[in-house]
Amino acid sequence: MLIACGDALIDFVPTRSVEGREAVMPAVGGSCLNVAIGLARLGAPTGFVGGISTDVFGQMIADHAAASNVDLRRATRSNHQTTLAFVRMVAGEAQYAFYDAGSATRSWVYQLGVIPFANIEAVHVGSTTLVDDQGAAETKALIADARASSTICFDPNCRPNLVKDKPAYLARMAEFAEGADLVKMSDVDFAYLFGAEPYGQRASALLGQGTSLVVITRGSDGALAWHARAGQVEVPAPTVVVGDTVGAGDSFQAALVFALHKQGRLARQQLKDIGADELRRALTFAVECAGITCTRPGADPPWSHEVSWNW
Repeated sequence: MLIACGDALIDFVPTRSVEGREAVMPAVGGSCLNVAIGLARLGAPTGFVGGISTDVFGQMIADHAAASNVDLRRATRSNHQTTLAFVRMVAGEAQYAFYDAGSATRSWVYQLGVIPFANIEAVHVGSTTLVDDQGAAETKALIADARASSTICFDPNCRPNLVKDKPAYLARMAEFAEGADLVKMSDVDFAYLFGAEPYGQRASALLGQGTSLVVITRGSDGALAWHARAGQVEVPAPTVVVGDTVGAGDSFQAALVFALHKQGRLARQQLKDIGADELRRALTFAVECAGITCTRPGADPPWSHEVSWNW
Protein backbone atom coordinates (compact mmCIF):
# COMPACT_ATOMS: atom_id res chain seq x y z
CA MET A 1 0.00 0.00 0.00
CA LEU A 2 0.92 3.66 -0.49
CA ILE A 3 -0.17 6.31 2.00
CA ALA A 4 -0.43 10.08 2.08
CA CYS A 5 -0.31 11.90 5.41
CA GLY A 6 -1.47 15.47 5.94
CA ASP A 7 -4.27 17.85 5.11
CA ALA A 8 -7.88 17.21 4.08
CA LEU A 9 -10.13 20.22 3.59
CA ILE A 10 -12.83 21.91 1.53
CA ASP A 11 -11.72 24.28 -1.24
CA PHE A 12 -14.21 26.93 -2.26
CA VAL A 13 -13.20 27.31 -5.90
CA PRO A 14 -14.15 30.27 -8.09
CA THR A 15 -17.06 30.03 -10.48
CA ARG A 16 -19.83 32.30 -11.84
CA SER A 17 -23.47 32.54 -10.87
CA VAL A 18 -26.17 32.39 -13.54
CA GLU A 19 -26.24 36.20 -13.34
CA GLY A 20 -22.52 36.30 -14.15
CA ARG A 21 -21.41 37.37 -10.67
CA GLU A 22 -18.39 35.91 -8.91
CA ALA A 23 -19.28 32.84 -6.83
CA VAL A 24 -17.58 29.90 -5.18
CA MET A 25 -18.25 26.17 -5.28
CA PRO A 26 -17.23 23.74 -2.51
CA ALA A 27 -14.87 20.98 -3.61
CA VAL A 28 -13.01 18.41 -1.56
CA GLY A 29 -9.29 19.21 -1.43
CA GLY A 30 -6.20 19.31 0.70
CA SER A 31 -2.90 18.60 -1.00
CA CYS A 32 -2.14 15.32 0.75
CA LEU A 33 -5.68 14.00 0.39
CA ASN A 34 -5.52 14.97 -3.30
CA VAL A 35 -2.37 12.87 -3.69
CA ALA A 36 -4.08 9.90 -2.03
CA ILE A 37 -7.11 10.29 -4.30
CA GLY A 38 -4.90 10.62 -7.38
CA LEU A 39 -3.02 7.43 -6.51
CA ALA A 40 -6.18 5.47 -5.75
CA ARG A 41 -7.96 6.58 -8.92
CA LEU A 42 -5.02 5.38 -10.99
CA GLY A 43 -5.32 1.96 -9.38
CA ALA A 44 -2.80 1.85 -6.54
CA PRO A 45 -3.92 0.58 -3.12
CA THR A 46 -3.79 3.82 -1.14
CA GLY A 47 -4.60 5.03 2.35
CA PHE A 48 -4.87 8.46 3.96
CA VAL A 49 -3.55 9.37 7.40
CA GLY A 50 -4.64 12.62 9.06
CA GLY A 51 -7.55 14.35 10.74
CA ILE A 52 -11.04 14.41 9.20
CA SER A 53 -13.97 16.10 10.90
CA THR A 54 -17.33 14.51 11.58
CA ASP A 55 -19.07 17.75 10.54
CA VAL A 56 -20.96 18.13 7.27
CA PHE A 57 -17.81 19.09 5.36
CA GLY A 58 -15.89 16.23 6.91
CA GLN A 59 -18.56 13.85 5.68
CA MET A 60 -18.13 15.31 2.19
CA ILE A 61 -14.41 14.55 2.46
CA ALA A 62 -14.97 11.01 3.71
CA ASP A 63 -17.55 10.25 1.02
CA HIS A 64 -15.30 11.67 -1.72
CA ALA A 65 -12.31 9.65 -0.52
CA ALA A 66 -14.35 6.46 -0.29
CA ALA A 67 -15.77 7.01 -3.79
CA SER A 68 -12.17 7.23 -5.06
CA ASN A 69 -11.20 4.00 -3.23
CA VAL A 70 -9.00 5.67 -0.62
CA ASP A 71 -8.66 3.63 2.59
CA LEU A 72 -9.57 5.82 5.58
CA ARG A 73 -9.16 3.20 8.30
CA ARG A 74 -6.14 5.02 9.74
CA ALA A 75 -7.56 8.53 9.43
CA THR A 76 -8.63 10.15 12.71
CA ARG A 77 -12.26 11.31 12.84
CA SER A 78 -13.09 14.04 15.38
CA ASN A 79 -15.68 16.72 16.06
CA HIS A 80 -13.18 19.51 15.38
CA GLN A 81 -14.24 21.63 12.41
CA THR A 82 -13.07 21.06 8.84
CA THR A 83 -10.41 23.37 7.40
CA LEU A 84 -11.89 25.68 4.75
CA ALA A 85 -9.87 27.30 1.95
CA PHE A 86 -11.19 30.01 -0.37
CA VAL A 87 -9.45 30.14 -3.74
CA ARG A 88 -8.91 33.02 -6.16
CA MET A 89 -6.99 32.81 -9.42
CA VAL A 90 -4.42 35.59 -9.79
CA ALA A 91 -2.29 35.70 -12.95
CA GLY A 92 -3.01 32.01 -13.53
CA GLU A 93 -1.93 30.96 -10.04
CA ALA A 94 -4.28 29.82 -7.28
CA GLN A 95 -4.14 31.96 -4.14
CA TYR A 96 -5.74 30.79 -0.90
CA ALA A 97 -7.36 32.18 2.23
CA PHE A 98 -7.44 29.49 4.96
CA TYR A 99 -9.73 29.08 7.96
CA ASP A 100 -7.93 26.44 9.99
CA ALA A 101 -7.90 27.30 13.71
CA GLY A 102 -8.87 24.34 15.90
CA SER A 103 -9.49 22.14 12.86
CA ALA A 104 -9.50 18.34 12.64
CA THR A 105 -6.32 18.50 10.57
CA ARG A 106 -4.48 20.59 13.17
CA SER A 107 -5.68 18.34 15.99
CA TRP A 108 -4.36 15.13 14.41
CA VAL A 109 -1.90 13.13 16.54
CA TYR A 110 0.23 10.27 15.21
CA GLN A 111 -0.09 7.04 17.17
CA LEU A 112 3.23 5.21 17.24
CA GLY A 113 3.15 1.68 15.86
CA VAL A 114 -0.39 1.83 14.47
CA ILE A 115 0.63 1.72 10.79
CA PRO A 116 2.33 -1.51 9.57
CA PHE A 117 5.11 0.21 7.63
CA ALA A 118 6.64 -3.10 6.59
CA ASN A 119 3.66 -3.30 4.21
CA ILE A 120 3.82 0.35 3.10
CA GLU A 121 5.93 0.98 0.00
CA ALA A 122 5.91 4.78 0.20
CA VAL A 123 4.68 7.65 2.37
CA HIS A 124 3.85 11.08 0.97
CA VAL A 125 3.96 14.15 3.26
CA GLY A 126 3.82 17.93 2.83
CA SER A 127 1.71 21.06 2.51
CA THR A 128 -0.20 23.00 5.16
CA THR A 129 0.15 20.38 7.90
CA LEU A 130 3.85 21.18 8.09
CA VAL A 131 3.32 24.92 8.67
CA ASP A 132 1.88 24.23 12.11
CA ASP A 133 4.37 23.24 14.85
CA GLN A 134 2.26 20.35 16.09
CA GLY A 135 1.47 19.06 12.60
CA ALA A 136 5.16 19.13 11.69
CA ALA A 137 6.15 17.33 14.91
CA GLU A 138 3.53 14.61 14.42
CA THR A 139 4.60 14.15 10.79
CA LYS A 140 8.24 13.83 11.85
CA ALA A 141 7.22 11.10 14.31
CA LEU A 142 5.44 9.23 11.51
CA ILE A 143 8.46 9.55 9.20
CA ALA A 144 10.80 8.27 11.91
CA ASP A 145 8.56 5.22 12.27
CA ALA A 146 8.33 4.71 8.49
CA ARG A 147 11.87 5.41 7.34
CA ALA A 148 13.33 1.93 7.86
CA SER A 149 11.01 0.30 5.33
CA SER A 150 9.15 2.97 3.32
CA THR A 151 10.23 5.49 0.69
CA ILE A 152 9.60 9.07 1.88
CA CYS A 153 8.08 11.45 -0.70
CA PHE A 154 7.87 15.18 0.08
CA ASP A 155 6.17 18.15 -1.57
CA PRO A 156 6.29 21.40 0.48
CA ASN A 157 3.35 22.90 -1.47
CA CYS A 158 4.02 26.21 0.25
CA ARG A 159 1.22 28.49 1.42
CA PRO A 160 3.02 31.74 2.33
CA ASN A 161 -0.08 33.39 3.80
CA LEU A 162 -0.05 30.76 6.58
CA VAL A 163 3.61 31.27 7.45
CA LYS A 164 4.22 33.52 10.46
CA ASP A 165 7.97 32.95 10.89
CA LYS A 166 9.57 32.53 7.47
CA PRO A 167 13.15 31.72 8.62
CA ALA A 168 11.83 28.95 10.90
CA TYR A 169 9.59 27.65 8.11
CA LEU A 170 12.47 27.61 5.62
CA ALA A 171 14.62 25.65 8.07
CA ARG A 172 11.77 23.19 8.63
CA MET A 173 11.20 22.64 4.91
CA ALA A 174 14.94 22.12 4.41
CA GLU A 175 14.89 19.46 7.13
CA PHE A 176 11.98 17.61 5.54
CA ALA A 177 13.61 17.81 2.10
CA GLU A 178 16.94 16.50 3.36
CA GLY A 179 15.18 13.51 4.94
CA ALA A 180 13.15 12.57 1.85
CA ASP A 181 13.94 10.11 -0.93
CA LEU A 182 11.81 11.98 -3.48
CA VAL A 183 11.41 15.77 -3.37
CA LYS A 184 8.97 17.47 -5.71
CA MET A 185 8.16 21.18 -5.72
CA SER A 186 6.71 23.74 -8.09
CA ASP A 187 8.74 26.61 -9.48
CA VAL A 188 6.66 28.92 -7.28
CA ASP A 189 7.51 26.85 -4.19
CA PHE A 190 11.17 26.87 -5.16
CA ALA A 191 11.25 30.67 -5.52
CA TYR A 192 9.67 31.07 -2.07
CA LEU A 193 12.09 28.62 -0.44
CA PHE A 194 15.33 29.31 -2.33
CA GLY A 195 14.93 32.62 -4.13
CA ALA A 196 17.01 32.96 -7.29
CA GLU A 197 19.25 29.96 -6.57
CA PRO A 198 19.65 27.84 -9.74
CA TYR A 199 17.49 24.72 -9.72
CA GLY A 200 20.41 22.45 -10.49
CA GLN A 201 22.50 23.81 -7.64
CA ARG A 202 19.85 23.01 -5.04
CA ALA A 203 19.13 19.63 -6.66
CA SER A 204 22.81 18.71 -6.51
CA ALA A 205 22.93 19.64 -2.84
CA LEU A 206 19.92 17.45 -2.06
CA LEU A 207 21.29 14.53 -4.06
CA GLY A 208 24.55 14.89 -2.17
CA GLN A 209 22.66 14.64 1.12
CA GLY A 210 20.96 11.37 0.16
CA THR A 211 17.81 12.34 -1.75
CA SER A 212 17.36 10.07 -4.77
CA LEU A 213 15.12 12.20 -6.99
CA VAL A 214 14.44 15.96 -7.16
CA VAL A 215 11.66 17.27 -9.42
CA ILE A 216 10.63 20.84 -10.26
CA THR A 217 7.30 21.41 -12.00
CA ARG A 218 6.99 24.57 -14.10
CA GLY A 219 3.37 24.70 -15.24
CA SER A 220 3.11 24.98 -19.02
CA ASP A 221 6.90 24.70 -19.29
CA GLY A 222 6.84 21.07 -18.14
CA ALA A 223 8.99 19.39 -15.50
CA LEU A 224 12.69 19.04 -14.72
CA ALA A 225 14.21 16.21 -12.69
CA TRP A 226 17.63 15.40 -11.30
CA HIS A 227 18.84 11.94 -10.31
CA ALA A 228 22.33 10.81 -9.33
CA ARG A 229 22.37 7.94 -11.84
CA ALA A 230 19.90 9.04 -14.52
CA GLY A 231 21.16 12.63 -14.62
CA GLN A 232 18.94 15.56 -15.58
CA VAL A 233 15.70 14.77 -17.40
CA GLU A 234 13.24 17.29 -18.83
CA VAL A 235 9.74 16.67 -20.20
CA PRO A 236 7.34 19.15 -21.83
CA ALA A 237 3.82 19.79 -20.61
CA PRO A 238 0.89 18.75 -22.82
CA THR A 239 -1.15 21.49 -24.46
CA VAL A 240 -4.55 21.72 -22.80
CA VAL A 241 -7.38 24.22 -22.38
CA VAL A 242 -6.98 25.27 -18.74
CA GLY A 243 -10.04 25.51 -16.52
CA ASP A 244 -7.98 26.12 -13.40
CA THR A 245 -4.73 24.80 -11.95
CA VAL A 246 -6.08 23.79 -8.54
CA GLY A 247 -4.70 20.36 -7.62
CA ALA A 248 -2.48 20.04 -10.69
CA GLY A 249 0.71 19.68 -8.65
CA ASP A 250 -0.93 17.06 -6.42
CA SER A 251 -2.08 15.15 -9.49
CA PHE A 252 1.48 15.30 -10.85
CA GLN A 253 2.89 13.94 -7.60
CA ALA A 254 0.32 11.15 -7.41
CA ALA A 255 0.97 10.12 -11.01
CA LEU A 256 4.75 10.24 -10.58
CA VAL A 257 4.63 8.04 -7.48
CA PHE A 258 2.17 5.70 -9.22
CA ALA A 259 4.38 5.39 -12.30
CA LEU A 260 7.46 4.63 -10.20
CA HIS A 261 5.41 2.04 -8.29
CA LYS A 262 4.24 0.35 -11.51
CA GLN A 263 7.79 0.28 -12.87
CA GLY A 264 9.10 -1.35 -9.70
CA ARG A 265 11.22 1.76 -8.99
CA LEU A 266 9.55 3.20 -5.91
CA ALA A 267 11.26 1.24 -3.14
CA ARG A 268 14.32 3.08 -1.84
CA GLN A 269 17.07 1.04 -3.51
CA GLN A 270 15.10 0.63 -6.74
CA LEU A 271 14.58 4.40 -6.92
CA LYS A 272 18.33 4.90 -6.59
CA ASP A 273 18.86 2.57 -9.56
CA ILE A 274 16.29 4.02 -11.97
CA GLY A 275 17.45 4.74 -15.52
CA ALA A 276 16.88 7.88 -17.59
CA ASP A 277 14.31 6.27 -19.91
CA GLU A 278 12.26 4.94 -17.00
CA LEU A 279 12.38 8.31 -15.28
CA ARG A 280 11.35 10.15 -18.45
CA ARG A 281 8.39 7.80 -18.89
CA ALA A 282 7.26 8.38 -15.30
CA LEU A 283 7.56 12.17 -15.66
CA THR A 284 5.71 12.18 -18.98
CA PHE A 285 2.86 10.25 -17.40
CA ALA A 286 2.81 12.71 -14.50
CA VAL A 287 2.55 15.82 -16.69
CA GLU A 288 -0.23 14.18 -18.70
CA CYS A 289 -2.24 13.51 -15.54
CA ALA A 290 -1.63 17.05 -14.27
CA GLY A 291 -2.79 18.38 -17.63
CA ILE A 292 -6.08 16.52 -17.35
CA THR A 293 -6.62 17.98 -13.88
CA CYS A 294 -6.10 21.50 -15.29
CA THR A 295 -8.99 21.05 -17.73
CA ARG A 296 -11.63 20.90 -14.97
CA PRO A 297 -12.43 22.95 -11.89
CA GLY A 298 -11.12 22.03 -8.46
CA ALA A 299 -8.77 19.23 -7.49
CA ASP A 300 -10.10 16.44 -9.72
CA PRO A 301 -7.29 14.03 -10.65
CA PRO A 302 -7.87 11.55 -13.48
CA TRP A 303 -9.03 7.97 -13.22
CA SER A 304 -7.10 5.14 -14.87
CA HIS A 305 -9.57 4.94 -17.77
CA GLU A 306 -8.89 8.58 -18.64
CA VAL A 307 -5.17 8.11 -19.32
CA SER A 308 -3.90 6.21 -22.35
CA TRP A 309 -1.07 4.28 -20.70
CA ASN A 310 -0.49 0.57 -20.43
CA TRP A 311 1.48 -0.19 -17.30
